[in-house]
Amino acid sequence: MRIFRNFVTGIKLYDALKVLTPYRKALHDAQASQDAEKEREILLELTSRWGNHIVKTFDIRITVTGKENIPDKGPVLFVANHQSFSDIPVLCSVLDKFQFGFVAKSTLERNPIYGRWIRETRNVYIDRESARASLRAIEDGIKLLEQGFSIMIFPEGARSRGPQIDEFKKGSLRLATKPGVPVIPIALHNAYRVFEEYGYVKYGVDVAVNILPMIETKGMPKDVASNLSAEVEEIIRRDLEKGPNA
Repeated sequence: MRIFRNFVTGIKLYDALKVLTPYRKALHDAQASQDAEKEREILLELTSRWGNHIVKTFDIRITVTGKENIPDKGPVLFVANHQSFSDIPVLCSVLDKFQFGFVAKSTLERNPIYGRWIRETRNVYIDRESARASLRAIEDGIKLLEQGFSIMIFPEGARSRGPQIDEFKKGSLRLATKPGVPVIPIALHNAYRVFEEYGYVKYGVDVAVNILPMIETKGMPKDVASNLSAEVEEIIRRDLEKGPNA
């Protein structure tokens, strides 16, 4: 039964490509002309529509708090805990003010369904098995932020697959502190119940997205910046301990 359910889920994820396809030419044109503002506009629209489509398809019921903590314009570094595969479409659906890409594991670039789109939508790839490659990924992310593109990072490095939060990778928030962009912590509650709790998609799950107060990093002292990963981890951890409706 689980195999059948996951097969059906795969078909639905493949079908969601139809939401993205109409944007390909306009996206390529904006990238070819180096029109970053137009590119960000297109990226926001396509990721929002895709996220909304996935959320509706799997009947994920989202409650959002703290949207007022997001500035009107980027770039910013969004920082969230990582419970589930569903985190990405949920965040794409919720964060609809301006474009953002993800820091993603390098193997996703070869994903047979979404690999091409992942390569084309201003994401950063990280090989967790290589310290040198990880440093290079951080530098790539900094360049994108300096060009005005916002980024989402999951500093745990992998899905927790449950309600707990794992330790953030030390130095991961150098992405924000080096270019001096704001950090916006996000606590995701109950997202693991969409898939990881049972090993197949469960419909009608209530997921809470709590967007927490922004942290400015411009001019941040070095000793504070070096401890920022731990500080943001603790901020998100406290929100998770309070529960989704606190």
